[in-house]
Amino acid sequence: MSDDAEQSDTRRLPTLDKAPDASAEGTGAAPDATATGTVDDGRTGRFWSARRVPAGVVALLLLAAAGLLLYDVVAVRADHPAMAWRRWLARELATLHLDNPWVLAAAALAVVLGIWLIVLAVTPGLRRVLPMRRTAPDLRAGLDREAAALVLRDRAMEVAGVQSVRMKVGRRKAKAYAVSHFRELDEVRADLDVALAEGLRQLGLVHRLGLTVHVRRPKKR
Repeated sequence: MSDDAEQSDTRRLPTLDKAPDASAEGTGAAPDATATGTVDDGRTGRFWSARRVPAGVVALLLLAAAGLLLYDVVAVRADHPAMAWRRWLARELATLHLDNPWVLAAAALAVVLGIWLIVLAVTPGLRRVLPMRRTAPDLRAGLDREAAALVLRDRAMEVAGVQSVRMKVGRRKAKAYAVSHFRELDEVRADLDVALAEGLRQLGLVHRLGLTVHVRRPKKR
């Protein structure tokens, strides 16, 4: 094969993100959303959980209670005696006062369960998924916090002098606990700040996480 054919088959490999060109900044032109790979349409909130388990439990309890009550009503309409539990409940409701401890306990339990269901209905859930910036108008992506911690840990291990790193990634802050076996701790901490800040930027999250870095020497044995 000729040299011209070999050159025509050569393709440019993909590279990591690069800093914007200084000459482009001097022109004062705003960056294009398609060029930066992000699309901002205002819908960048957290992912909503389906809440299948609480919804299923509540639905089953309501179905069982409604079915039992309906069966008893139909039995009474068919000239059968009411169930013992309904006669006992009617008798207790007729004799108990509102200040009875059992009545207050049942009311408090109902209030707590109601507040819990309301909180589940109005909060997104899925706290372990961090929303990422959109790259297309109809596409949403999320990153698991454990996966983000693993990526940042690998980035921190590339810093010279780092022996081990433990990363904790929350919804608003990332914390690094590093052990350095050589170099000055201040130098290692400064390099970790730079490396992890760049790693957080490349994660492409909607909300930039705060960063806290702790560096110490290995424990003496």
